[in-house]
Amino acid sequence: MSLHALLGTQLPLIQAPMAGVQLHGLAAAVSNAGALGSLPCAMLDAAGLRKELQSLHEKTRQPYNLNFFCHTPPIVDNAREAAWREALSPYYAEFGIDPASIASGPGRQPFSAEMADLLEEFRPAVVSFHFGLPSAALLARVKACGAKVLGSATTVTEALWLEANGADAIIAQGLEAGGHRGMFLTDELSSQLGTFALLPQMVQAVRLPVIAAGGIADAAGVRAAMALGAAGVQVGTAYLCCDEASTSAIHRAALQSTAAQHTALTNLFSGRPARGIVNRVMRELGPLSPHAPAFPLATAAIAPLRTQAESQGSGDFSPLWAGQNVSGCKAISAAELTRELALGFAG
Repeated sequence: MSLHALLGTQLPLIQAPMAGVQLHGLAAAVSNAGALGSLPCAMLDAAGLRKELQSLHEKTRQPYNLNFFCHTPPIVDNAREAAWREALSPYYAEFGIDPASIASGPGRQPFSAEMADLLEEFRPAVVSFHFGLPSAALLARVKACGAKVLGSATTVTEALWLEANGADAIIAQGLEAGGHRGMFLTDELSSQLGTFALLPQMVQAVRLPVIAAGGIADAAGVRAAMALGAAGVQVGTAYLCCDEASTSAIHRAALQSTAAQHTALTNLFSGRPARGIVNRVMRELGPLSPHAPAFPLATAAIAPLRTQAESQGSGDFSPLWAGQNVSGCKAISAAELTRELALGFAG
């Protein structure tokens, strides 16, 4: 079965779910254009997700994807939290922020029974997971509502695990990709491969359809991925400047500047490696800090700095997520970008 038949779409093209820079508007526009629009759900509670799904259903009747995280919530390490706040203390002083006023909290939640209840009500065509898969019982509920299950893999070993544990297709997330790395069987960054090195190895190793992701920004990139055996592609960064994205003005300006030529993996904003445009805090603390609390606990302490800096028009403390190839970022409609990318499937 072809990927677009599996997904129920006209095109074997997925818009990557991108929490913090999009909601239902972008997902609906992409789905209406014949590809698979995605709604990021990890930063939504049940009430927020219900509202988004109601709005999504008002704007499209085409298949869409709901994306969830599957991380194990960490145990709070008070000593590490204190070290993290100490590392940030010069910035608190600079902005006049009282560290004692900053509440702690995860900010992102893993897939849960409460979310599964919503899936049974709204019955999405596709559900995708980052950081592995949920428990067998929760996964069975997802499948029982008729959804096809996609999982992100950053190594061949992870792809084989996903195949053995119930995924219907695998997203091969190359090192070029923006946002959080989907790695879940290893923390070793040296294991991470570029898309066009990872893709053919994964295609050879598994029987499931493999979707290429990372560094694909135009029709030529789509053609290259398909030539290496991809069943389809997932594109994220190129959609960040589309009309329907909720990407901030600060983030959009960074994407369209020379700063976007330099991205790095950083754990400063969440506690887990994610690719973004290098900014002041990444340069001064180093993109990977041993003090950052485990994902997703690092977010709480840095969030007030982001708020203060952005109020002054600065992205110095913002997670400016972006992949290594921002050449496709254009201020056009999501439908127009989808049509441009679709030319890559024509041969």
